[in-house]
Amino acid sequence: MKKQIQYLMLAVALLLPQMASAQDETIVFTPQWTAQAQFAGYYVAEAKGFYRKAGVNVRIEHPTSTQPAMSRLRKNVCQATTLQLCQALEIIDAGTPLVNILQTSMNNAMVIVSARNRNPLKHKGARVGIWSVGFGQLAICMSQKEHLDYEWIRFAQNINLFVAGALDAMLAMSYNEYYQLVQAGVVMTEDNVYRFCDHGYNVQEDGLYMLRDFYEEHPALAKKFAQASRQGWEWAARHPKETLDIVMQYVEKNRIPTNRVIQELMLKDVLRMQVDRESKRREFRLRPDMVRKACKLMRENHMLKREVTYNELISEK
Repeated sequence: MKKQIQYLMLAVALLLPQMASAQDETIVFTPQWTAQAQFAGYYVAEAKGFYRKAGVNVRIEHPTSTQPAMSRLRKNVCQATTLQLCQALEIIDAGTPLVNILQTSMNNAMVIVSARNRNPLKHKGARVGIWSVGFGQLAICMSQKEHLDYEWIRFAQNINLFVAGALDAMLAMSYNEYYQLVQAGVVMTEDNVYRFCDHGYNVQEDGLYMLRDFYEEHPALAKKFAQASRQGWEWAARHPKETLDIVMQYVEKNRIPTNRVIQELMLKDVLRMQVDRESKRREFRLRPDMVRKACKLMRENHMLKREVTYNELISEK
């Protein structure tokens, strides 16, 4: 009996480092929004076992109204999230150091859709819908630069105010609300749709971020997570139909009110936005020139107190 206890204690002692290592290799990832094709590559990486093969345990937990993604990150409820570049600049400027470990968006997807076939740039003082959770920094910069004097009306996540005629225009993502408006019967023309990427505002959007403190404590873990996530996105680009099946599993599991047609259109547009306009390739990198452009625009419009540099955002300093 004594020998059995000794063997048991020895086995536990041998297992403890492995258990601790497994715990250390866990990342809770919270994307900035509810389940949808915008995050398809991460779903693929989990579903196809890319994270597991890389030696990292990843749990994907979406935000809630009471626990938004950035709040979860600050409280260490999660260790990684997605952010648009302009958001990341604001957060760093406010005193929370972040690291971009993977950049998925190479182009800007934001548009303004105006009602009654009216050019948004010729509609001064218009009532324009803007997301209550953020994402509208470039639109505010543009409206101030063009002296449009927009009246910004906050909305949560749907198109109802615009469709009901309560707004003159609204901000939309080309992969999301734009297609919701099309499904609702809104006619899109060259006159009533303003695409920021075509007018000098092509600033990258979604990237994968961690708090710098966490990154510096776990650089190898962060690298494995980023590489497996990139593998997920690359697989998604090669297998869009199977990827859509995976996306819909997440949508249904999280009871998101959407449909397969919208998610298919979203996936196609998100993948298109990942191809750099100049190189025509999926580069998965943060571009220094776009960081400078975003910072310049935001500083000119008093959204940043100081210049946030490219070196502050990247993993290697």
